[in-house]
Amino acid sequence: MAFNLAKCCFDSELPDVLDSVIQKCTDPGCCCGCCSALRPRYKRLVDNIFPVNPQDGLVKNNMEKLTFYSLSSPEKLDRIGEYLFQRASRDIYRRRNGFVVIAMEAMDQLLVACHAQTLNLFVESFLKMVQKLLESTDPQLQILATQSFVRFANIEEDTPSYHRRYDFFVSKFSSMCHSNHNEPELRDKIRVAGIKGLQGVVRKTVCDDLVENIWEAVHMDKIVPSLLYNMQNSRYHVKEADTPEPPQEEHADPPTLAETCMRELVGRASFGHIRCVLRPVLRHLDLHELWVPNQFALHTFRIIMFSIQAQYSYTVIETLMSHLDDNSKSNPKIRTSIADVLSKIISIAAGESVGPSVLEIINSLLSHLRLSVTREDPSDEPQAQRAEKLYQEALINALGEFANHLPDYQKIEIMMFIMSKVPYPALDHLRGFNGPGDVLLQNILLKSLLKVGTKYQTIHFNTTFPMSFLEPLLRMSLAADPDMRLLVQKILHTLIDRHHNLEKLLKPTVNIGDLELVLEKSSRPDIIFIRKHGPEIYRSLYESLEQANNTVENIEAVYTTLALLCVELSSEETVMEMLRLVVSIQDTALTNGSLSAAQKYNLHAVVVSLLVLIPNVVPITPLMEYAEKVIEARRNAGANHLLPELLVHYDPDVCLSPSQLGPDVLVDQVAVTESLKGAGFDVSRLQQVTPYGAGGPPGVNVGHRHSWVETGMRTSVADLNSFQVEVDSVSSSPGVQKKHPEEELTFESMKKLLSEPPESAKEAEEERRLQLSETFRTADFHDLVDRTHANNDILQNKLNEIFSKLSTGLSDGIRPPATPTPGTKQDNDPLHSNNPPTYEVLFPELFVY
Repeated sequence: MAFNLAKCCFDSELPDVLDSVIQKCTDPGCCCGCCSALRPRYKRLVDNIFPVNPQDGLVKNNMEKLTFYSLSSPEKLDRIGEYLFQRASRDIYRRRNGFVVIAMEAMDQLLVACHAQTLNLFVESFLKMVQKLLESTDPQLQILATQSFVRFANIEEDTPSYHRRYDFFVSKFSSMCHSNHNEPELRDKIRVAGIKGLQGVVRKTVCDDLVENIWEAVHMDKIVPSLLYNMQNSRYHVKEADTPEPPQEEHADPPTLAETCMRELVGRASFGHIRCVLRPVLRHLDLHELWVPNQFALHTFRIIMFSIQAQYSYTVIETLMSHLDDNSKSNPKIRTSIADVLSKIISIAAGESVGPSVLEIINSLLSHLRLSVTREDPSDEPQAQRAEKLYQEALINALGEFANHLPDYQKIEIMMFIMSKVPYPALDHLRGFNGPGDVLLQNILLKSLLKVGTKYQTIHFNTTFPMSFLEPLLRMSLAADPDMRLLVQKILHTLIDRHHNLEKLLKPTVNIGDLELVLEKSSRPDIIFIRKHGPEIYRSLYESLEQANNTVENIEAVYTTLALLCVELSSEETVMEMLRLVVSIQDTALTNGSLSAAQKYNLHAVVVSLLVLIPNVVPITPLMEYAEKVIEARRNAGANHLLPELLVHYDPDVCLSPSQLGPDVLVDQVAVTESLKGAGFDVSRLQQVTPYGAGGPPGVNVGHRHSWVETGMRTSVADLNSFQVEVDSVSSSPGVQKKHPEEELTFESMKKLLSEPPESAKEAEEERRLQLSETFRTADFHDLVDRTHANNDILQNKLNEIFSKLSTGLSDGIRPPATPTPGTKQDNDPLHSNNPPTYEVLFPELFVY
């Protein structure tokens, strides 16, 4: 009996010198109370907090004594923690869970109450106890341990612990997040505990750089998938919202808590760590095939974009695009879903993208579009082609959404950048393209340009249309494909329309008063722009109407462009050029043999619609009256096919040509001129022959329409006029035409040149050029030959006159030096007496200097 009592009350091991006597038995069945005074005080205090019956809970009075002792003697904390751990370990082994709960509660209270430099030693015992509880198979003990760990995670320690590791806790909490317990209620509790545990680990490690790096792949590959696994059952991603609301803390369901933890994890990530979070997200979506449908993927990335630090948001876009590169050979549906997610979240990152990152994102999107075009095969099944089209549309939408949230100056740069990527046809658009792939790529890139253009608000045309952007755009307006030309016109519509008149001007109409157009006087920069670039724009639109494969949509689109230009540039200075273009379009409808009858009727309807629109925009009452007269004449003549609306087919038995209907149904240039004169306009420009059919408008280099004779004559005359050679007089010089007064290089002419406005000289020169151009365009071939020979005859006569004077001088004893040339003989050679002398040979004018 004595032996058993000694064995019960005393331990054979003596832990330290201070406790060298005895240890009290921790067995509640022990009846010994005589040796309590021999035990250390901290052990007596720890033992006293445990009741006889575990259902009674922690003895609060004794717990207060233990807390006071710990605060008074902080060096004893590590021993108190170790002793509590030993008691809890024995209770776990003996399945006395009540005492385990009491021990855990005591450690929690000590942990919260004691803040000392020696707390690290106590924490080691605390974490050992938490780990011991997590290793048990009892779910309640696991939940209890997790709650204690979360309380510990919220404590800010004064000194970091370099040796503390959390590998076990990350693995255990992650496994709890995937709990498949049979009871749904208990399963949710275990999962919630696991999520809270992961949240505690993140909070404990992410704030201190000296502790374990939680951003390593070995940890993120466990934490992120565990959170996503619980988020999959969330009801929030079913309802798509612009800005997901942060879930409330009171909701205890795993999906809600997992979203909260994900937000906190992403929000704490720095620039170097954000990709560590994104990689497991993308891998989880790939492995669990969550891209199609993409509601959950979209919801996840919305959470990421709204939680991440704003300056790092474009990193998400880059990572997602890189993932799209990796899936370039995947199913089109997967690529479309990824691109759709990109289009939905890219606007969030646009506001923080500056400098090169903007063009990098745009270039990456364009590269994916180009790759998609090259992948598309006409021999593919219709379903595969449809899937590829959806993928391209998703990329275009992403491009538009990204541009929509950028400042205007960056939108212009993007449009210029896209335009630089468009493969151009040859300079002569009649040669066509290099292949069908180029046509498809042009179509896709122009759609992208249109998408960006819809997000841009034009203020000044000279800013919106720099020459490096306007010139290739006008070139594409003459593409061989009618769909391509239609896209270019839509781009022009979007960029020209500043007052939202586009919807009102989509169709030609003569009832302009019913449209209620929004008009505003043109600014000076806009007038300067149309003066400088108007000829190129009008010529491109004119030539676009000459295309034989134009559809009704193409003609209507060109009308809309012209109408918008007329409305946006409503000024008396722009009326003349617009009317000249209107007359040119009518001439094309009358003379162009490559157009069908329906196309010609459509052009006549466009002409009368523009003729009515111009005096409504710029009030010109006589012109308005004349336009109404033309409309009335057409209606009286039954020529409704020459009025809007435009049709694809016309009945040839009913619809007569304008030549059969008489001149009253046509727009008379003389009548238009008189109407403008009556309104006080200067009609000198309108009286000139319209340039659009012969050589193009002023300032446009269209040398392929000029005759070589015109160029040669102009060059020769300019060369001859650059010298003042006198033999007998200026008029005797060969080929020198009589100069105009303003061309004389005298003091009076220079004074006149300085005092008079330069426009008059330019207009006079322009008038001469247009007359010469019209002559060579319309005159008969024999008349041109006679005219050319007549000029050459004048030159030849002058040469004969000069050489005859030289011959006379020779007979008088004046002998010039001999200038023999190879292949020539003396004139007295009988074999060559029939050949004319060299100076009588008729040289072409181009070779005369």
